[in-house]
Amino acid sequence: MRPPTVVDEDVRQTLRTAARALLGRLPELTDELVSRTRGGDMVYCACVPYDEHWKSTQEGVRLGLTAILQKPSERRDLVFTAAMAQRRGEQGVPLDSLLRMYRLAGQVTWSAIVEHMERERPERLAVLVRAASHVWHAIDRQSMVACDIYSRREQEILGRSQERVNALLDALLDGTADTGIVRAAAAALDLPERGRYAVVTVRFPRFRHHHDVRLPAALGATRLLWRMRPGHEVAVVALGQATLDELCQELSLLVSGVAGVSPVVDGLDQLRTAHDLASLAMRTCVDGGPEIARLDERVPAVLMISQPDVTGHLVEGALGRLLALDPADRDTLLTTLETWLACDGSAARAAGRLFCHRNTIINRVRRIEQLTGRSLARPRDIVDLSLALEAVRLLSGER
Repeated sequence: MRPPTVVDEDVRQTLRTAARALLGRLPELTDELVSRTRGGDMVYCACVPYDEHWKSTQEGVRLGLTAILQKPSERRDLVFTAAMAQRRGEQGVPLDSLLRMYRLAGQVTWSAIVEHMERERPERLAVLVRAASHVWHAIDRQSMVACDIYSRREQEILGRSQERVNALLDALLDGTADTGIVRAAAAALDLPERGRYAVVTVRFPRFRHHHDVRLPAALGATRLLWRMRPGHEVAVVALGQATLDELCQELSLLVSGVAGVSPVVDGLDQLRTAHDLASLAMRTCVDGGPEIARLDERVPAVLMISQPDVTGHLVEGALGRLLALDPADRDTLLTTLETWLACDGSAARAAGRLFCHRNTIINRVRRIEQLTGRSLARPRDIVDLSLALEAVRLLSGER
């Protein structure tokens, strides 16, 4: 039996011979390791861009092979391993995925060493068998360093997890998220990039604070992620297969103030638009609620809020003379017009709601027509008066 020192020297020389040869095949080995890593791990693909993955893998393989040629005290591969573990932790790569990558690196490296020695130095295969433990020990050292650094970084990240969630939600809601941030948000929030989403804005009564209300993480079949904004709350809603009708039904059990609900959008990158539309819908609520305003049911009101100058012109042109009356007379005619429209032009039904005679309603309608210059028998005039009446309601609610 050879003395251990001789065996160790044989092992070192064998590994160094193989390492020098493999450094010449660096791009090929990098391609294989990147392909095997990404081919079996979609989470890794989602978290780490391909170009970055390829470059870091090439550097890692280069340093790993170079370490075979260096003294143990000069192992720069472990410094690189620590830096990459921290980087992957920040990117949201799971620890299992990271450790799997190191196992694959060991397999790819060892297979390449064996193939080279079989082809070029078959007489050294017996020594190579004894070298296996040295190769896998080096891989284990890298894995241990990666695991230790990753765990420390994970604790730091978990300590800031809520801040990170809030930052990601803010980026999505404010429209400042680029493609990379959208991808990171999807991974961190456990949401699909493409899917059915809506945004809900909620303003609770002034006498209640947001922390007085328990904001649910789910309503029926939907999932909600909440973000506090000045004066109101915002929820990103992952609808799944739920409809807006079902969402609003569930919200009605929660909302004691007012809420705006956006239309359905089909991706995280559209949450900025959904947020803007939900906020506009909520602005059509003119009292303290409870009231839930869906944008798709408040389009005329939202258009008027969005174009205040045009709205003012419409109100002045359609209802200017009526609004100039003394308050009691003005309010009576506005209430009559609103009720008459709600009753589809039926004087009898309007009279029943207002507890007055049918002829009283007819007389008031004629007076409204005289003051406005519009005929309630013409559809276009009815549209003008309906929109102007809605604008008055909105403007009075904002005062």
